[in-house]
Amino acid sequence: MTDGAIAQFTLPREGLDIVLPLNVVIDAGGAIVHAGPTMKKLFGDHALVGVSFFGAFDVRRPARAQRAADLLDRHEGALRVVPRHDPETPMRGCAAPLEGGAILVALSLGVSVVEAVRKYDLAGRDFSAADPTIEMLYLIEAKSAVLEESKRLNQRLQGAKIAAEEQAFTDTLTGLKNRRAMDHVLGRLSTVGNMSEPFGLMHIDLDFFKEVNDTYGHAAGDHVLQEVARILVEETRADDTVARIGGDEFVVIIRNCRSLDILDGIARRIIERLERPIMFQGKPCRVSASIGTTISTAYDRIDPDRMLHDADTALYESKARGRSCHTFFGNAGRASPDQTATH
Repeated sequence: MTDGAIAQFTLPREGLDIVLPLNVVIDAGGAIVHAGPTMKKLFGDHALVGVSFFGAFDVRRPARAQRAADLLDRHEGALRVVPRHDPETPMRGCAAPLEGGAILVALSLGVSVVEAVRKYDLAGRDFSAADPTIEMLYLIEAKSAVLEESKRLNQRLQGAKIAAEEQAFTDTLTGLKNRRAMDHVLGRLSTVGNMSEPFGLMHIDLDFFKEVNDTYGHAAGDHVLQEVARILVEETRADDTVARIGGDEFVVIIRNCRSLDILDGIARRIIERLERPIMFQGKPCRVSASIGTTISTAYDRIDPDRMLHDADTALYESKARGRSCHTFFGNAGRASPDQTATH
């Protein structure tokens, strides 16, 4: 193709918008006579065609551009402009003369493309297929997809972790805490100290539970254990810990309590409620509870194993006294003359 043929070459506006969708064409006086589809999208409700280019854009380079012809100055390098309605989306590009004194201004979003894509909901069709920005968009989309999938995976893993931890600390039959959870709570309380957070420790064993299993079967026994668990939860607070540590053995940790009277009252209510028959398939299952209790204020230093042993000793004293009763461990019974309740 000769230079003369090139001189006669013109590009229809439809083709221009495909090749350079982020373009404006201005006349010799600086008025915008055409805007590409992406440019229109960025300006939205703001008037563009028919207004002055210098009214729509703040020209940063060339620094002293005041007329349309000044945009053709190549000495300062790339053309840099900022939409006046959105100064946070700078653009860069170049200007080229057209026939009849018109000027084509071809722009790109440069480093602001990420924010512009988010702000104006731009897609691949809003850019020229040859624009390197397309590759950046693909990378952004791929990264976003990877990050979103990673976020969902992390959420699933976190949920699975929480569920696994909850399961590891839960007795599956009754929904109470298990021995592992009890050990964890006692371990924390032992590091706090016996005066900053005093607590009572009850060891509960069901009387006549074997007879229920032998008479009505294990399904009845399971039902009784579930009802006992419900009663223990009802007679304690949300901050207390109720754990099933064996077949028909339970431990209750009463937090922030230094009163033997309060502990005795809780134990007596539990005993009273468990003396009532628990119905299973229309048949009364009769059990009762023997309880042994100790309290952290009876010790100079909190030793969970020792406290559990002492509560167990008090429990067997309750068994020896005829069952269905409550006994404080000997040291605990003499440990707290102050009966003031914090429970």
